[in-house]
Amino acid sequence: MAKQDVKDLDWSNLGFTYRDLPYSYNEEFKDGKWQNGGLTTKSTLTFSEAAEELHYGQEVFEGMKAYRRKDGGINLFRPDMNAKRLNNSAERLVMQTYPEDKFVEAVKAVVKANQEFVPPYGSGGSLYIRPFMVGTEPVVGVTASSTYTFHIYATPVGAYIKGLKPMPYVVSEYDRAAHAGTGQAKTAGNYAASLLAGKKAHDAGYAGELYLDPREHKYIDEFSGANFFGIGKDGKFYTPKSESILPSITKKSMLTIAKDLGLDPTETHIDINDLDQFTEAGAMGTAAVVSPVGSLTYKGNKHVFFSETKPGPVTQKLYDTLFGIQEGDVEDKYGWVVPVEL
Repeated sequence: MAKQDVKDLDWSNLGFTYRDLPYSYNEEFKDGKWQNGGLTTKSTLTFSEAAEELHYGQEVFEGMKAYRRKDGGINLFRPDMNAKRLNNSAERLVMQTYPEDKFVEAVKAVVKANQEFVPPYGSGGSLYIRPFMVGTEPVVGVTASSTYTFHIYATPVGAYIKGLKPMPYVVSEYDRAAHAGTGQAKTAGNYAASLLAGKKAHDAGYAGELYLDPREHKYIDEFSGANFFGIGKDGKFYTPKSESILPSITKKSMLTIAKDLGLDPTETHIDINDLDQFTEAGAMGTAAVVSPVGSLTYKGNKHVFFSETKPGPVTQKLYDTLFGIQEGDVEDKYGWVVPVEL
């Protein structure tokens, strides 16, 4: 595959797809230690046919973005939280952890090396960054690997859902993750498990699917790639509390922002039969940022929130605040933004 030429990019129509950029980061773990990796122009990895990750799924990953500021600089958003979450996922899958300070520096190095591919300020785009780790030891029996590859690639992307447009979703008949399973780990298997449910949702005309808790199938868990939130008739911000959903960095940030906006945020069990309590609803995550949910269909019954054509005022305010902090237009009172020195 030929490397992406920046001159061939249409910044206003990037889509959400992979492009092979000039530089990635790679490091190997073997003989009990990480082997001093660095930037590489190679965008392919080579494994044994018996590699652990190919057969028993030892793989964890992260999703994060770099944002172009109005002054031409570049911001990262809470990269330390991505480093911690990667290690929490790794520990759940009995994998080697990666030094958190080194993780942040590696991400900065990839962004700096590919800086011309960070979309311009105002384009709505960003540089999506994918750090991941895989077990590489050739194994036959079910056991943890003793060797690992840590790798980071980046690709310029547009908005996951173009424009702040309310979209229709459906409650899935499937589970995303098992109770007491790997739901809190960002690992490939959880996403593979969602593919069939996602295909059925898309084929039926929905933007995506919402999962219920895997134990009682009564309470809202999350979307396949984002957390759920609702704005109650009481003006409060509600989001599910569950042991089987991914601990979202966007969600953690939104809970803080919602508090500052006077929305009295609450993490609680949200009964799927209580949708009438919400005037607005949305999805929040790295890719989605904040996306309004226009409607949610459950057992054939369609519930419409604020509107199917325009975002609600609270959802709009939440989006403007979060994205404004990420791009540097809104004051970062929390120390979340990390500039990349160019």
